[in-house]
Amino acid sequence: DVQLQASGGGLVQAGGSLRLSCEASGFSFDDYAIGWFRQVPGKEREGVSCINKRDGSTYYADPVKGRFTISSDNAKNTVYLQMNSLKPEDSALYYCAAELYNCLNTVTGGAMPYWGEGTLVTVSS
Repeated sequence: DVQLQASGGGLVQAGGSLRLSCEASGFSFDDYAIGWFRQVPGKEREGVSCINKRDGSTYYADPVKGRFTISSDNAKNTVYLQMNSLKPEDSALYYCAAELYNCLNTVTGGAMPYWGEGTLVTVSS
C-alpha cells in the first residue's frame, strides 16, 4: 500500500525552527513529486512547498519563501521541510502528499493521488 507519514511537528516560539519529515513507502519514490500542505479549521488547504525529485526543482508558496526549505533524501524515501523564522500564522496541521513526476497539482491546487497523516505545528507569539 502507498503510505506517506509526516512527522516532526510541535510547539515552537515565533522566530524558531522546526524540521518536518515525510517518509514514503509503497511506490516509486523518485518518480513522484512530494508536496507539503497545511490546513487550519475553517480555512482552505494551502500548498506550501513541493520538490520535483527528477530534476531537483522546488516550489514555495509566497508566504513561506525565504523561510522554508524543502529537500529530499532519496536513499531514505524521505522529504524534509526545514521551517525557519516561524510565525504564528504558520500554525497548522501539515500534510505531505505525492503526485506523479512534477509539482503541477501542488502549485495549482489540483487533486493529489496520495496523502499522508498530518503533523501539528503550533507557533506561539
